[in-house]
Amino acid sequence: MTDTTTDIVPIAPGNRWWAWVLAVIGLSTLAAIGVASLLPSGLVSSKENERTGEMQPTPYALTPASADPVNDRIVFGELPDDVERFETTNDFVFVTVTAPNQSVLSWLAGRDEPAVDFLTEEDKFGVRTPSQRREFNLQMMRTAEQEAQYVALTTLGYDVEITAGDVIVQDVLCEVPSDDGGDCEQWFPSDEQIDPADRIVEADGVTLESVDDLSAVLADREPGDTIELVIERPGDGEETVTVELSASPDDPERTIIGFVPFDTASITLPFEVDINTGDIGGPSAGLAFTLAMIDELSPGSLTGDQNVAVTGTINLNGEVGAIGGLAQKVSAVHQNGVRVFLVPASQSELDDPVERQRLEDAGRGEVEIIPVATLDEALAALERLGGDPLVPVG
Repeated sequence: MTDTTTDIVPIAPGNRWWAWVLAVIGLSTLAAIGVASLLPSGLVSSKENERTGEMQPTPYALTPASADPVNDRIVFGELPDDVERFETTNDFVFVTVTAPNQSVLSWLAGRDEPAVDFLTEEDKFGVRTPSQRREFNLQMMRTAEQEAQYVALTTLGYDVEITAGDVIVQDVLCEVPSDDGGDCEQWFPSDEQIDPADRIVEADGVTLESVDDLSAVLADREPGDTIELVIERPGDGEETVTVELSASPDDPERTIIGFVPFDTASITLPFEVDINTGDIGGPSAGLAFTLAMIDELSPGSLTGDQNVAVTGTINLNGEVGAIGGLAQKVSAVHQNGVRVFLVPASQSELDDPVERQRLEDAGRGEVEIIPVATLDEALAALERLGGDPLVPVG
């Protein structure tokens, strides 16, 4: 009988040194990966703060998040007999981004990705207090929702009443921008006294119920004059400040404080329609909300035979405004299988060859990016893509 067993020849102790070397290398590599996954990316990554000129760590990363149907978030109450809701065949899709903490390992993995931007604390949170951020974001969403409702229903032909609202600061204006347009060399003097989300209650003793009231107070003032304002600051209550007035950069004959107000007008709808904004943290879904409402309340299908991703703010005039995180949103659109993306025509990335290529890379060359400046341009683009033309019904 033949013996088929195989003898196991032990490795001589003198020949085992290489096994120990491999084991040490392997364990060291695993340990390094483990440590890199725990250490914050701010230890190795930094960038210049555009406001201060200082180098600051970047512990966060702006990355793609989700691309979800808008239509599911439109909620109608009981509709009048002369208002019909139509079934939609495809969806408008709104896109979100996220900015989580990053480790050294994720920084190494993502630093060359076209859809990743590393952020400082100020990039992510700004210079507002937590109370100011909460109030600012809530006001942004209230404004975006009402503007979308107003534009959608008036476009369809319905009558919508509009009433002016409080004077709330959205942003302080830049008086002298930098040569490259990427920063502000000098802010208007009011930057020292007012902040975004402040509500201006009084101006030189006049109670303000709307921006028109403030304009009337400023009509008799000259640049260089001062004005006493009573402001209500989120988390701090009311305080009185003295602000130096300035000339408008667009019209030197007009005196301004130097801020952009929120559009706080309230609207009265002919029937109940709500938008479930949920976890959406800003106004960038305004155009998507508007188009989805129009699609639900008009015959045919604006999207044709495909889902269409949309981003951009909307104002009461139907103008589409720029948003942040466009490269990340293009990537999210691609990852979710959508191939058409309506974006604001005012995005600076569209005019920069390097940034435009970055957008193409983020979408792997498979996402058609269509710039639109107004709601009318968005509707025309959808019709060119095979959607049905809008039929007013109101």
